[in-house]
Amino acid sequence: MEDDALTRSQTRAVVIGAGIGGLSAAMRLVAQGLAVTVVEAADMPGGKMRTTPSDAGPIDIGPTVLTMRPVFEELFANLGERLTDHVTLHRDPLLARHHWRDGSSLDLFDDPDASAEAVRNFAGAKAERQFRRFSAKARALFEAFDGPVMQADTPRFSRLTAHVLRKPSLIPAMAPGLSLARRLSLSFSDPRLQQLFGRYATYVGGSPYQSPAVLGLIWHSEAQGVWSVAGGMHGLAKAMHDLAASKGVEFIFSQPVTQIDQSEGRIAQAVLLDGTCLPADVIVFNGDPRALRHGFLGDAVTGAVPDTGTEPRSLSAFVWGFAAEPAGVDLVHHNVFFCDDPKVEFGDLAQGQMPRDASLYVCAQDRGARTHDGPERFEIIMNGPPGHRTTTEDRKTCQTRTFETLARMGLTFSPTPDISALTTPADFNRAFPASDGSLYGRSPHGMSATFQRPTARTTIPGLYLAGGGAHPGAGIPMACLSGKHAAAAILSDLASISTSRPMAMPGGMSTGSATMAPAPSPSSAS
Repeated sequence: MEDDALTRSQTRAVVIGAGIGGLSAAMRLVAQGLAVTVVEAADMPGGKMRTTPSDAGPIDIGPTVLTMRPVFEELFANLGERLTDHVTLHRDPLLARHHWRDGSSLDLFDDPDASAEAVRNFAGAKAERQFRRFSAKARALFEAFDGPVMQADTPRFSRLTAHVLRKPSLIPAMAPGLSLARRLSLSFSDPRLQQLFGRYATYVGGSPYQSPAVLGLIWHSEAQGVWSVAGGMHGLAKAMHDLAASKGVEFIFSQPVTQIDQSEGRIAQAVLLDGTCLPADVIVFNGDPRALRHGFLGDAVTGAVPDTGTEPRSLSAFVWGFAAEPAGVDLVHHNVFFCDDPKVEFGDLAQGQMPRDASLYVCAQDRGARTHDGPERFEIIMNGPPGHRTTTEDRKTCQTRTFETLARMGLTFSPTPDISALTTPADFNRAFPASDGSLYGRSPHGMSATFQRPTARTTIPGLYLAGGGAHPGAGIPMACLSGKHAAAAILSDLASISTSRPMAMPGGMSTGSATMAPAPSPSSAS
């Protein structure tokens, strides 16, 4: 234990990126006595958990909902704190309100019986029975994947196989070889319910027609409960930043890292845009792993992750953030307006095109916590293809397709936002270099996608990964878990160095070499 403490006190960790994964890793590392510096290119923490200003206050234009709350409670407890002492959370019993072009609508709840009753009233007794069976399978899948995949620092197919063999009833629930869309067509007679639950593939940047059936487990993660953060989701990132800073983490904002250098076969320093060099014994990269492969952090780390860990790319999005007064539809916090035919939407996306007719997610940020009259804050998300080189004409087209579609379904806004309120795939690529606009890293398409996403350890000693592009994948809780896995890998490797009784070099670099995994592997869905 003394050797471990000595090694940690000499260890300088640089975290590149103050997204949820980077903040999670920084918090855990400083709690273990490491000297931690977080460098962020933006002027605030949060990564994709971003806001834009408006007359009604800051508007969330990133993630809008918190699931798997215990992941964050455990993170704060790791620093001797309580999550609820730092953020105010509001549980949303009504998960989402769903609208179709035929005028029908369906509310789903965090109470399974309430959801089942709603489905019965919506589509009949048979649909209720199908919903209950689907929900039971989603729960079984979530519980099966949680330990051997999501909670594991290095998920292995052999572990999952062993788990499934002990519970063979999981095999039909996993529906091996089937896409999520095919699985749903066999699970629900009503095409509206097929479309609703197929939407969960987009939570991790995939198409239901190409993503594996196992992604049905995402429904259970949401059905366990969703929370909103008082003041907006960015408040969670700010709370993590403030607690980390109070524990001794140093933050450098508005300063990109342009290069990662090695010395004697392991990480040596991070170089900032202004030329500042930050000596580092370990570096956590909280960015898209594709940026490493494409040389955005220098030639020394282009081989840190394999190509299969970053390609093919997940979906992007067209995101509106604005304040306006709505009319015509009774909105709740989370609303979905479905397109006529999802095959058309995802066919266009597969061809790299903006959907001609897309499902639209509308977050009415002030619903449930309304404190003033006047304009409300909204975020609207349309799925978009990665790599879309958006022109001004494309922005105008997106404006027309978004707001004319909603108007046909009864929802209007005054004023209608102009194109300055739109963030496109091209904008996301500029904000998150080398991402190609993808919001979720590697695509979840294919049965083996879970096990191809890179894990915390890279091929380069001292360089680790955290964030939605690393295991266990996209989503706020998954990004938080990725930071946990990165910190655990670092501490394990430091213990290996300590056990080998190294000599310390000036500046804290060690002559011992960490025990590293031979290559990154897998990941999962959020």
